[in-house]
Amino acid sequence: MKNSFSRAIHLRDYRAPAWWVDEVELDVSIADDGHAEVAATLSLRRNEAVPAAPLQLDGEALELLALAVDGRALPAPASFVRDGRLELADLPARCRLSTRVRIRPDLNTTLSGFYRSKDGYFTQCEAEGFRRITWFPDRPDVMSRYTVTLHANRERFPDLLANGNRVAEGEEEGGRHWARWVDPFPKPCYLFAMVAAKLDRLDDTFTTASGRTVDLAIYVEPGKLDQCGFAMHALKKSMRWDERRFGLELDLDRYMIVAVGDFNMGAMENKGLNIFNTKYVLARPDIATDVDYMNIDRVVAHEYFHNWTGNRVTCRDWFQLSLKEGLTVFRDQEYGSDEYSRAVQRIQEVRGLRAAQFPEDAGPMAHPIRPASYEEINNFYTATVYEKGAEVVRMIHTLLGEDGFRRGMDLYFERHDGQAVTCDDFVSAMQDASGVDLAQFRRWYEQAGTPRLGARTAFDAATGRWTLTLEQSNPETAYERRLQEEGLRFERGPLHIPVALGLLDAHGREILPTTVLSLTEASGRFEFDLSAHGLKAAPLPSLLRNFSAPVALDYQYGDSDLATLMAHDSDEFNRWEAGQRLATRLMLAGVAQVQAGSEAAVPDLFVDAFAAVLAKADADPAFAAEALTLPSEAWLGDQMTVIDPDAIHRVRTLFRRTLAERLRSQFEALLVRHEVAGAYAPEPAAMGRRALRNLALGYLMTLDDSALQLKALSQFRDADNMTDQFAAFSLLAHSDTPLREVALNEFYARWKDEALVVDKWLAVQATSPLSDARARVRELMVHEAFDLKNPNKVYALVRTFCAANPLHFHAADGSGYAYAAGVIRELDPVNPQVASRVARAFDRWRRFDDGRQAYARRALESIRDLPGLSADVAEVVGRALA
Repeated sequence: MKNSFSRAIHLRDYRAPAWWVDEVELDVSIADDGHAEVAATLSLRRNEAVPAAPLQLDGEALELLALAVDGRALPAPASFVRDGRLELADLPARCRLSTRVRIRPDLNTTLSGFYRSKDGYFTQCEAEGFRRITWFPDRPDVMSRYTVTLHANRERFPDLLANGNRVAEGEEEGGRHWARWVDPFPKPCYLFAMVAAKLDRLDDTFTTASGRTVDLAIYVEPGKLDQCGFAMHALKKSMRWDERRFGLELDLDRYMIVAVGDFNMGAMENKGLNIFNTKYVLARPDIATDVDYMNIDRVVAHEYFHNWTGNRVTCRDWFQLSLKEGLTVFRDQEYGSDEYSRAVQRIQEVRGLRAAQFPEDAGPMAHPIRPASYEEINNFYTATVYEKGAEVVRMIHTLLGEDGFRRGMDLYFERHDGQAVTCDDFVSAMQDASGVDLAQFRRWYEQAGTPRLGARTAFDAATGRWTLTLEQSNPETAYERRLQEEGLRFERGPLHIPVALGLLDAHGREILPTTVLSLTEASGRFEFDLSAHGLKAAPLPSLLRNFSAPVALDYQYGDSDLATLMAHDSDEFNRWEAGQRLATRLMLAGVAQVQAGSEAAVPDLFVDAFAAVLAKADADPAFAAEALTLPSEAWLGDQMTVIDPDAIHRVRTLFRRTLAERLRSQFEALLVRHEVAGAYAPEPAAMGRRALRNLALGYLMTLDDSALQLKALSQFRDADNMTDQFAAFSLLAHSDTPLREVALNEFYARWKDEALVVDKWLAVQATSPLSDARARVRELMVHEAFDLKNPNKVYALVRTFCAANPLHFHAADGSGYAYAAGVIRELDPVNPQVASRVARAFDRWRRFDDGRQAYARRALESIRDLPGLSADVAEVVGRALA
């Protein structure tokens, strides 16, 4: 196998561009036969701060028709193109370069650049899609002002949109029309957007804090106008929140969102013209769940917040991706915490981090939030860059406090508004504004892996002195091994870890409120004088409150300690955490029993602790729903040296059924008490009650009771909202009962014309624990509801099966691996980005037994050996096999 590291791009090799592009004039004419011609004029200026060099422009899938400098046509334009670069030497220090290219968006299945969807033409330029539209220096540190003129058939494509403000429009011969847009703000080309489509539009306005009126518009496919009201509501909420929390006001006169059903990502923050996956715009009570509504709220906010953290201040290079993404995820997390339950939001964020990012740290694709090298930038949009990046920003917030962090944000914008900058620039602004030394903290940006935090305690009852000793370690990851192969030096050192601590006495009373300790050495010792409390026994530490650092904590809590924290800790996150630790410990003990050939058992202590949470569930149903959810099968597997998916599934099923048997009356009472009366509303209190009620129904459905199954069928048929209908449907679809096929058929017949609801139907079958799951997933590949060219369908069926059904994806006979490899091989020529995301399901393959490893290796090698394999998939598979 060829050494893929020869393709690596290194941070150390960054050089400022030799040429700036001050102005871009684009004229895009969309023909009726599926091609488009793009005429581009670039106003170029040599960068005097670097040595003179030829102009190099990036291009991909472009047919170059004409090339001119300052109006002088250059003959044989194709002769200037080599290896995907257009290179021109001996240009004047200032000049205008004109190109004309033909592109074929109807054939562009990659959904990168300019492409066709059913309602029209759309763009996706991040990270390197603009080079599929015209020749350009496709890098984020080249910021330009754009004027865009679009031409198309008026009847077929009445909506012609681009970034900025529409300044002119008119009619053309042959039923065609044109529109011209000017963006007043310089931007990198990855933020470019244009749309030519036939869409419905929802209009609204927003009055900013300074009194300006901004026009808002959301464009959706025809017939979906009644499904975008909540997205508009979320947009206006996020605009007001950003003004209040960070003093950031929208700088545009117009802000638009366009929803498209064919989209590789969730959404894109293009300046003033956000392109969204329909999944994060369309909602109505009968077709969207509470989770869908919350996701729409958060994603709309995220992309809006990018207007400042990503657009006004952008990335110098792609190594700095977490500069915009980690910071903006932190901002949308804070927005979610203010709008919903702060504790529940934090629990969900950490659960997601542990499910996706912790395994990434331990797998072949490990990297820090700012890596030293990468091969394919599309593979760099990871949980590490986003979620761990947000945790790093949150630690800065913890160390500086709210006021210090806000001063840092203000200084960051004061220094860098309108610039392309680095992660170091952000940290420097935070340090300079607060006076807090963050020099050592910067290692979080450079080091990969999940640090382990060991904790030991000692208590002297005679003096009342309690001592906490903390030790940090960070084992070597695949990232460091790759750096060595690439000849890069790397020095690992202790991190600056904020550890939020509280102390409880033997009765669960708090004797030390939350205190943030800074661990800056490999080992640190912290002493506390507790003599005033008259303690006869050692206090119970509540460590890493609110998950103050993204680390794995090693502390020997006893079972009774965890039960006390579950019941009494004032930090709600750690109350949840204690329950998860207790459940994980007991369930893994059960797995060991099963592997030894004996029967697992559910200890009374756990049932009692669970019952105690149930008894207090009415006080905060949303929190109770989280606290009563057992650790996932994937999480349990990650705690094992060799993962045994069959034993894990057997034990987790046993725990769920035992809890349902022992606490049946309490669960049934919850069904009655938390039925939500009245019209559906996606508001926090009602969401919490529905979550708790449906969780109770889920436990009860493990009892194989026909009366309960009929109750679920009744809820499925009679529910007036998708949250309750889908909860009951999922339970029936995962039950070995004749009602299963009834529910599957009725659900599809009712919703087959709603694409996003059909995605739910596919995903439910992909996550089925029943024995026919693998066969059914294969059958669905040829169902009318599935389309390999549509990312949402692939994610719903294929990626869900591979990433969220460990029992069947990791089947002992290798059939799950063979299925995934076959789909990846078929998908790679169609859409490499989506194929590489599916391939990430193989990251954990070395964590299983020898038999499964042999099947996984065979599957990976069959992908590796595919002729013409894309760089996206080659990197993922190559690293997995390395």
